[in-house]
Amino acid sequence: MKLTDQIAAIPLFQGLSRGEYEDLAMIVVDQVIRRGQTIFEEGDEGSGFYVILSGRVKIFKLSPDGKEQILHILTTGEPFGEVPVFAGEKFPAHAQAMEDSRVFFFPRPAFVDLVKKTPSLALNMLAVLSRRLRKFSSLIEDLSLKEVPGRLAAYLVYLGEGKKGGSEVTLEISKNQLASLLGTIPETLSRILAKLTREGFIKPNGPRQIQLLDRKGLEELASGERRLA
Repeated sequence: MKLTDQIAAIPLFQGLSRGEYEDLAMIVVDQVIRRGQTIFEEGDEGSGFYVILSGRVKIFKLSPDGKEQILHILTTGEPFGEVPVFAGEKFPAHAQAMEDSRVFFFPRPAFVDLVKKTPSLALNMLAVLSRRLRKFSSLIEDLSLKEVPGRLAAYLVYLGEGKKGGSEVTLEISKNQLASLLGTIPETLSRILAKLTREGFIKPNGPRQIQLLDRKGLEELASGERRLA
């Protein structure tokens, strides 16, 4: 597939003209990031932003004692590191590849020049940032207001969106990573998964496969209307 066609398929850049895709193709840097490789660290200069072509990337913070708190897990088509492009600031968190990944890197100076010529680029990015902000606000609410069973239930409901009742979902991250994402520890996560199984909400079908037996009940746990016994 031509480079311009690959860029046109990225949601962030949909609706632009062929000439604008060609302009973007002139500045993009195609990179392969190996599993476990650090893409940038918190405090690094925000030299540009990235879009994932394939693979997965986690965005996370580290506490002074080294504890990891995952903020986002991103996959194909999603941008990251885009805030410093407009703010001219340092990266506010760490980014690391969770598996072998291919990304497009857009250097800040060249991209800002394109935005000045093509305001629709900025509008597309603002829409993406708005959605990211809503998602981040939801994460903060979950971590501060909901108990861990409610956070886990909300995550399972999210994985099952668009699927039929009683459907199977796949945990695409390890239990340690899921615990970090939910703001808990692996031991607590395992206990809650066991409780959800005993009470008939879910049924594990393998190391990472979970069947959602009672979606309505999970939704009630997620909203706080119901609590585990």
